[in-house]
Amino acid sequence: MVRAIGLLLLLAHALVLVISIEAAAPVRRPRCDAGDRAALLAVKAAFNNASYFQSWTPDIACCHWYGVDCGGDDYDYDPTDGDRVLSLAIIRDDNVTGAIPGDAIARLTRLQGLTFFKVPGVTGPIPAALATLTALRELTISRTALSGSIPSFIGDKFTALQSLDLSFNSLIGAIPASLAKPPKLNSIDLSRNQLTGSIPRLLLSKAGQQAFLTLSHNNLSGSIPAAFGAVNFVQIDLSRNQLTGDASMLFGSGKKELGSVYLSRNALSFDMSELRLPEQLSFLDVSHNAIRGGIPAQVANLSNLQLLNVSYNRMCGEIPAGGNMARFDAYCFQHNKCLCGAPLAACH
Repeated sequence: MVRAIGLLLLLAHALVLVISIEAAAPVRRPRCDAGDRAALLAVKAAFNNASYFQSWTPDIACCHWYGVDCGGDDYDYDPTDGDRVLSLAIIRDDNVTGAIPGDAIARLTRLQGLTFFKVPGVTGPIPAALATLTALRELTISRTALSGSIPSFIGDKFTALQSLDLSFNSLIGAIPASLAKPPKLNSIDLSRNQLTGSIPRLLLSKAGQQAFLTLSHNNLSGSIPAAFGAVNFVQIDLSRNQLTGDASMLFGSGKKELGSVYLSRNALSFDMSELRLPEQLSFLDVSHNAIRGGIPAQVANLSNLQLLNVSYNRMCGEIPAGGNMARFDAYCFQHNKCLCGAPLAACH
C-alpha cells in the first residue's frame, strides 16, 4: 500500500513538472517572412497607406496584420516554408483606391488566397504580374471597379485554383476557354459584368462531385454547352443573358446534387414536358424564354421546391395540382400560350 502511494506521488510530481515546463516554454507566434513583409508594405504604399492598413505597423508581426493569414485550416500550411503569407484579403473599405498592385502581390510567392471584396475604389484590369501566383486556390475580386477582360492566365497558370469569383465588376470580352483547365476548379461566379460571346464548352467539366456556376447579368450568347449534361451542378445561374436553344441537358433524375436552376430572361427553347426533374430541386426559374410543352406532373411531388416560375413562355396544358402546388400563385404561371388550371383559369 505504501509502495503504491509512493508511486502515485512520484507520477503526480512528474506531471506537475511537465506542466511547468510547457507553461514556461515560449508560445510560437508566426512573425512573417521578411520578403513577404516587404511585399505587404509595398501593397500598403500602393494604396496610399489607407486606413484599412492601420494595423500594419512595425510593432505587430505581419502575420497578425489585418487581412493577412499565414496559416489555418483553409490553406495548405507547410512548416518547412517558415512564416509565409498564405492569404491576403482587402474587404469592405471605400478608402482603398487605385489599381491592384500586381508586382507587389506577386512577391507573395506562397499565396493561396487573394480577395478584394466590396472595395469600389479598386480600378483597372487584373494585372499580368499575378500570373506567377501558381499556388493560388481562391481568387475573389468582387464588387470593385475592375475593368478589362478576364486574362487567360487564370486558367493556364492557376493549376491549383478551386474557386473563382469576379462578380459585380465591369469586365468585358469573352470568357476564356482556358478556365476549363484547372483540375480542381469547381466554383465560378462571373455575374454582373458585361461579358460577351459564348460559354466555353468544357467549363467546369473537371469539377467532380459538385459544381457551382453563376454567369447571370451579362451579354452572353449562343447555346448552353451540351457537355453541361455531364457536370454535377449544385447550382447554375445563367439568367439575364442572350442564350438560345436547348437547356434540357441540365436536368435528369441522375442529377443527384442539383438544387438551384436559374435560366430566366434568355431566348431558350425546348419542351419542358419531357424533363425529369431531380427530387431535391429547390429553386427553378425558367421565366421569360420561349419554352414550350407542359409542366411535368412530377413538380407537385418535389417536396423541397420553394421557387417555381415558368411565366412568359409558350407553354400549354393543365397545371399540376396537389402536393406542394398551393404555395405557387398565378404570377408563377402567367403569360403563357395556354396553361390552365388553378391558380389560373379553369381548363375547358
